[in-house]
Amino acid sequence: MKIYGDLISGNCYKLKLLCDLLSIEHEWVQLDILREETRTEAFLSLNPNAKVPLLELDDGRTLSESNAILNYLATDSALLPQDSFALAKVLQWQFFEQYSHEPYIAVARFIARYLGLPEERRAEYHAKQPGGHRALRVMEQQLQQTDYLVDNRLSVADISLYAYTHIAPEGGFDLADYPAIRAWLARVEALPGYQPIPANI
Repeated sequence: MKIYGDLISGNCYKLKLLCDLLSIEHEWVQLDILREETRTEAFLSLNPNAKVPLLELDDGRTLSESNAILNYLATDSALLPQDSFALAKVLQWQFFEQYSHEPYIAVARFIARYLGLPEERRAEYHAKQPGGHRALRVMEQQLQQTDYLVDNRLSVADISLYAYTHIAPEGGFDLADYPAIRAWLARVEALPGYQPIPANI
């Protein structure tokens, strides 16, 4: 199978991290989103939404949206709970990641790292800070009680939220005031098979 993605994107990196942790064989197809490599005719035939990551299976079927791919790849592993309530809690955190975390932390990072914090986006960058810190406080509260986000054990919920949280400082979010988050990041980084997000591609 192939995974199309930009490795310095947290939404793409979360899939690479999962594959590393579970030793899932795959071909990584690196695309540069700033060069609009997701807008070629060939890629649009696979994903008309022109976004990465995208999973292409051996039989030609495709799947988009990072957390949907993450959960598909984690099926039958210990990282995706079988208990219905625990699974719903995983989904709760993944929806939180996409709606309460990523729109602030990932966007601020994009403006700062990808775009170089241009003057015309500076106000937007600063406007993202309060929302990002609200999300971090929610995580901090949970991680003060448990080592991981769901059932006190590693799950895809942690993979989903680790991706952008560990690089939140690149978006201006200082993690010094979040000791439980920093301890959780260290636990994830100590896992066998862990590989960091590339500094550059």
